[in-house]
Amino acid sequence: MDKFLRIAIDEAKKGLDEGGIPIGSALVRNGELIASGRNKRVQEQNPILHGEMDCLNNAGRIGSYKDTVIYSTLMPCYMCAGTIVQFKIPKVIVGESKTFSGAKEFMESHGVEVIDLENEECIAMMEDFIEKNADLWNEDIGE
Repeated sequence: MDKFLRIAIDEAKKGLDEGGIPIGSALVRNGELIASGRNKRVQEQNPILHGEMDCLNNAGRIGSYKDTVIYSTLMPCYMCAGTIVQFKIPKVIVGESKTFSGAKEFMESHGVEVIDLENEECIAMMEDFIEKNADLWNEDIGE
């Protein structure tokens, strides 16, 4: 398994252990980890602190993002995809989009390369979470 997807999965598991939503992210430049993060909406009572947003926040000011790759255990939503497009992050690698289709077409229409790994661990983690926490999940995706 890709080591950066593993970092994102580990972040997602930390979030789940904290009582949150199991979505993790990692930001990479030239094969080096810049930052990682996880969905902290529940933990910090912050409606916009999705996994990708926490990761970018943890990265701080890094100048240009044009040579970075962002990993996420789940296909980014429109909010996170908008940030990816705004910062001109050229590539997104996701664990899965089976449980949430997200904003793949939006990102691709803005020139972002999106790779869906269809990772079974990511799928199982989200399917289990959604089954056990439907109300919390629906809140997270604005349903």
